[in-house]
Amino acid sequence: MEALFVDVIRLHETWMEVVFPRQLDPSAVLGKWRPETAVQSVGYYLWAVLGVPLVAVAYPLLLVGFATRYYAAKLDSAVTRIGVAGAVLVAAVVWGALTVITHLQLPFDAVIAVGAASVVAVVSAALAAGFSKVGGRFVSVLLAYPFAMTALFLPPVVAALVTPTLEELILPPSYDLARWILDTFLSVGGVNETLRGAFNLETFGEQWGLPGLGYVLMWIGISVPLGWFLGLLVALANLIRPTSDA
Repeated sequence: MEALFVDVIRLHETWMEVVFPRQLDPSAVLGKWRPETAVQSVGYYLWAVLGVPLVAVAYPLLLVGFATRYYAAKLDSAVTRIGVAGAVLVAAVVWGALTVITHLQLPFDAVIAVGAASVVAVVSAALAAGFSKVGGRFVSVLLAYPFAMTALFLPPVVAALVTPTLEELILPPSYDLARWILDTFLSVGGVNETLRGAFNLETFGEQWGLPGLGYVLMWIGISVPLGWFLGLLVALANLIRPTSDA
């Protein structure tokens, strides 16, 4: 409970820091800035009150940031121990073994599906591991987290494009999700109508001999901003509750 209270206080101080100086982690010499005039006091306390509902909304997201940071640190520790090449090798062995098992037990189309998914997973995992080790925190948020989400979401979609059984399980829900996103987040400014007029999710790519390309691009389009979002939540978690290596 004490940790929760401290987190909420620091989250609110972060909000105050946006406008007023020396609110979050003030120096021992100067201390926290306080208003000195009536006008400053009105602005200071009005800004503080406005921050209360925002903190209430942001705190659950902060918890997501803590959880994401925890699991990302576990993966990062594993990559540190075995190296980026080792992480790629492990992913290749796991997915390669799955492809071999599929070859021994399932029809040929399933082998193609798992093989295609394996390539996508290994390449995405390699890029995520590589970018997490170079360039610092900014590159991790910009590239490592999106590729990690791509490694998670894209392989099942690629497999579904060449396997009728998986197609029924994955593509219809993907279509429903795309329609929901268009009708909600992308309804602003008529973006949804523009996309509907320009693209057909189910047939896009067929003109180039790439059926299902629309679904692949859709999930890349979801993975990248979701990776950025989680990366920003981790950055917020590091700001509110710093770790020894953050």
